[in-house]
Amino acid sequence: MDKLTRILKALSDKNRLRIMTALMAHDELCACQLTELLGITGATVSRHLGVLSNADLVQSRKDGRWVYYRHGKGVEFAAPVLEWIKNNTLDSVDLQSDLELLKNITACDPEELCRKQRGAACCPKKEA
Repeated sequence: MDKLTRILKALSDKNRLRIMTALMAHDELCACQLTELLGITGATVSRHLGVLSNADLVQSRKDGRWVYYRHGKGVEFAAPVLEWIKNNTLDSVDLQSDLELLKNITACDPEELCRKQRGAACCPKKEA
């Protein structure tokens, strides 16, 4: 019962639903891509990802300075709930807009997103 409660609490927030929907459309996304999608601070995105991680809905992997997120082990347990969410959000203008925005975000290099979000000092351009 505790696992189900953690999952349902994790999915009870609009931004966390947006993250899960984005991950249903993409195998994995970088934290900076999720920050760009949600349009909120990186710290807030990190807090949302922590809640989803504690519910085993997402897991992360580090690749250099980037942290990528994908579905976690709890997704199997929550599959019926996630399928219901997917089926009931297909007509959502907001989520369709997110998926369209994600096309542009995933086409952009993570370093460019980082520069956009944090400034040029964070990810200086490499000299050719």
